[in-house]
Amino acid sequence: MSVEQEETRTGGCQCGAVRFRIKGGLGRPSICHCRMCQKQFGGFFGPLVTVKGEVEWPRDEPAYFQSSINIARGFCKQCGTPLTYRHPGGLEIAIGAFDKRDDLVPQIQVNFDARLAWVETIFSAPVHQDPDYYSQQEKIISFQHPDHETENWPAHGMKL
Repeated sequence: MSVEQEETRTGGCQCGAVRFRIKGGLGRPSICHCRMCQKQFGGFFGPLVTVKGEVEWPRDEPAYFQSSINIARGFCKQCGTPLTYRHPGGLEIAIGAFDKRDDLVPQIQVNFDARLAWVETIFSAPVHQDPDYYSQQEKIISFQHPDHETENWPAHGMKL
């Protein structure tokens, strides 16, 4: 099952140097447990969705690392955000890079046998509830690009 839509989907990296626009539908959202996806995302799995429509890169395009003979992994060369997975069958984009991602619920797990044995237990861990921690979080000034298109944005992100 794919994610069909009429509107243009947008997203990009943390600093705003790389932005994308997708016109047309998306394929099936997935998570991949392979070791290369774990390393690319610095996490337990790689959350990706296949692009079925046209992709435009109105600012910079991703830089690519050739992670295997058939696979190239795209990222922002300014801030390092993982963005794409390019393979002979097409292009997939990191679900977390989309501005609106609530409907991109993974529908399949890929390379399930390579998953970390404990990954299914992570949401049973205690929830951190220290009010002092959260009051400190409220004081953080984010330099991250907002989750919407902007006419102008510093090419290298915001700096102090």
